[in-house]
Amino acid sequence: MMDVQETALRTILDGTKQYRVPLYQRPYSWEKSQVQRLWDDIERLASERTSATAAGHFMGSLVLSVGRTGPAGTEFLVVDGQQRLTTLTILLCALRDYVEKNEADGHRRRTMLHESYLVNRFSEGDGHLKVLPTQADREAYRAVLDGRAPEDANSNIAIAYKFFSQKLRESDDPEDLHDIARIEEAILEGLVFVSITARGDDNVYRIFESLNNTGKPLTQGDLIRNYVFMRLGRAGDEIYDSTWLPMQRLLDPKDLQQLFWLDIVMRQPLVTQTDVYASQQKRLEELPDDEIAAEVRRWSGLATLLATMRDPSREQHPELRKRLTRLKDWGTTTVDPLTLQLLSRRADGIESADAVADTLRIVEGFLVRRIIVGRATAGINRILLAASSEIRRDQSSTDAIREYLSTGRKTYGTDGEIDVAVSTIPFYFQGRPAQRKLILQWIEESYGSRERVDPTSATIEHVLPQTLTPEWTKSLEPYVKEEETIESLHAGLLHTLGNLTLTAYNSELSNLPFSKKRVRLAESGFQMNREISANEVWTPKEIAARAIHLAELVKREWPGPLFVDKAARSGVNWDLAHRAVLELQPGEWTSYGDLAALIGTHPNPLGHHMAKVNLEGAWRVLQASGGISPGFRWADPTDLRDPLEVLLSEGLHFDSHGQAEPAQRVGAEQLAERLGLEPGEPLEGLSVPAGEDDRAERFLAQLEDHNSPSVQHGVLSLMRSWTRMGGELDYGWGESTSCVFLIPERIAGARRVRPIAIYPDLSVEVGFQHLVVRPPFDDVAVREEFRQRLNRAPDVDIAPSRLNSRPPIPIEILGDDVARQYIDDALAWFFKKFDENLE
Repeated sequence: MMDVQETALRTILDGTKQYRVPLYQRPYSWEKSQVQRLWDDIERLASERTSATAAGHFMGSLVLSVGRTGPAGTEFLVVDGQQRLTTLTILLCALRDYVEKNEADGHRRRTMLHESYLVNRFSEGDGHLKVLPTQADREAYRAVLDGRAPEDANSNIAIAYKFFSQKLRESDDPEDLHDIARIEEAILEGLVFVSITARGDDNVYRIFESLNNTGKPLTQGDLIRNYVFMRLGRAGDEIYDSTWLPMQRLLDPKDLQQLFWLDIVMRQPLVTQTDVYASQQKRLEELPDDEIAAEVRRWSGLATLLATMRDPSREQHPELRKRLTRLKDWGTTTVDPLTLQLLSRRADGIESADAVADTLRIVEGFLVRRIIVGRATAGINRILLAASSEIRRDQSSTDAIREYLSTGRKTYGTDGEIDVAVSTIPFYFQGRPAQRKLILQWIEESYGSRERVDPTSATIEHVLPQTLTPEWTKSLEPYVKEEETIESLHAGLLHTLGNLTLTAYNSELSNLPFSKKRVRLAESGFQMNREISANEVWTPKEIAARAIHLAELVKREWPGPLFVDKAARSGVNWDLAHRAVLELQPGEWTSYGDLAALIGTHPNPLGHHMAKVNLEGAWRVLQASGGISPGFRWADPTDLRDPLEVLLSEGLHFDSHGQAEPAQRVGAEQLAERLGLEPGEPLEGLSVPAGEDDRAERFLAQLEDHNSPSVQHGVLSLMRSWTRMGGELDYGWGESTSCVFLIPERIAGARRVRPIAIYPDLSVEVGFQHLVVRPPFDDVAVREEFRQRLNRAPDVDIAPSRLNSRPPIPIEILGDDVARQYIDDALAWFFKKFDENLE
């Protein structure tokens, strides 16, 4: 049952009673703005009561639970209202001390205020205090209560006491003998609460949880602490002192709240920070009360590790300290769950510090390589948050994380992509400025120079300057091709990694000719600058050579993915497409379909590839209709030119619908002729059989979104090969639109047979589970032969135990022409087996 009544502060505090703030409440947190608002209300109330003695001010509800009752009085647990109640007793302390020093009957009034409303005069220890805050506040509160200055002058309690003392001095009018008395009366008689007292079986914590808190909003961390100490009951005092309070002091409030999210997201990657309390409470409810203390101790251990993540200087192992420092400087907090899990594995003795450092090096390399290849942010939060759930207890974290980052749509830049990107991607615009600087700084550190240079004041310098001077223009002129201009050559080189370095005197170097710039670079403490200064000139040739050198440093410092999507083995001659684009003259255009036919691929991967490279003339590649692709972007994000205006200025004509003149189109056959290719079969790009609805197009769109151009080409090649041998394709209805390879009904009968299904965002799924009841594959020996044929492909390793399930093959493997051919051969054998069975 509950007792509800309107009660003045005098009645609440008078008598032998104690209001104990449970450990599940947060520490005192009122700040100056809240204290000021309360004081303004009290001043206004004191003024009103001069003419209306019954005037009052409603302070909200005070929710209490009856605790112990005995000769020493009654104990109440403060379920709601502790911030207000604590603030008012701090105000009474300030009033008590002020009247003692400044009022005629100060000693008498001081004694009355102190013994009637602040302490229980005949009780000792904690029972002496009428209001007993949580342990975190008791030292400061006792100091104020005893008339001493708190040790922590910046605590909220000390600040509130100081504020009220100042306001009392300001309010005391020497001409008015009763002004302070009126304030005292307003506080004790005019401030009114609705006192709600729970008795018997009322669930106090449920009441607290459901209250509409009108003070400072409770954080997710507050709610978790409240729940935990409600569960601990009186055992919570010892746990609070020994474990919770040290943890609370070790981390700032934001990181303490972050700790609970990190703990849950390591198990459930999709939990958001607004759902932390609900998720943790659900987990804790499944534990008996006696295991809650162990959870607090476990959190305390994690807090120590999180403190090391926030301050890596705490870490003793040099290499691990280096990797933690780099990730902290990088500023991507979504890597925190994985980092915390790795440090936990080290703390539990599962892995060594060296192994954890190796894994963090993989993560660091993943982040660096994505920046370099121009995919800094795509899906990064989702990828990193899910990483911690990929490590089994008995598995090497280095192997598990490298394999995880190497599969799916992670865009873990390959060595081949690094080789291309350093000369084509405008590195200066990738990622955040601080991250670009860090990469250059870490490359410098990879030289291993004994001379350590402080990079704090360094900024990124363009060796070939952003503004061309006559001298720089002259140095570029010999390298301008027929289809280029000085401006386009300059733009293509300017922001690439090969042309960038770090220097502390960027403004001094600026547009200086290289002959003078190299003198200053030779004096630099950075090894990379001394290397640049060793060149006599700085032309496209030197920039390209340095780009190759930096690519080698990047590949050496940061290992790449396990499954490599190299253009040389993809079966697609991307270089031929580049050369074809360079053959286009101003006033000419070609289509993505023409280029795709030239190199034997589909327009989608071709367009995806073109969007990633910085290629002169790329704006002359249009849609088949002659329209500009909606997805076209200049390589330089600061380039605001309208591609239509550029094409018009080159002499290309467009009709009223924005479609280019067909007579100015250069088709696939003409491109082949210009490139000197031998005449052969008619050029044909890849095509995909369309279904009766838009599912095929959805599949293609998802394939492009989640995979590199070479993987897209590999998937489409496998699909074309399957249909050419007589197979059929169907498409799934799920959010991830799959492409299912089917044996035709004329061969397989009414029950369709699927050897594989391709999920564009994940893998190639082998359908052994569906084959168990389909002759001849109901024979385990036949399924085993299919498994062995698939396993001939490099990096495919389906275990014998998976013959009754649906094992996945990483979709990236299809980007390798050799591996794809083995899988194609296995599918051809599969098709033939069904054909033979029909006969």
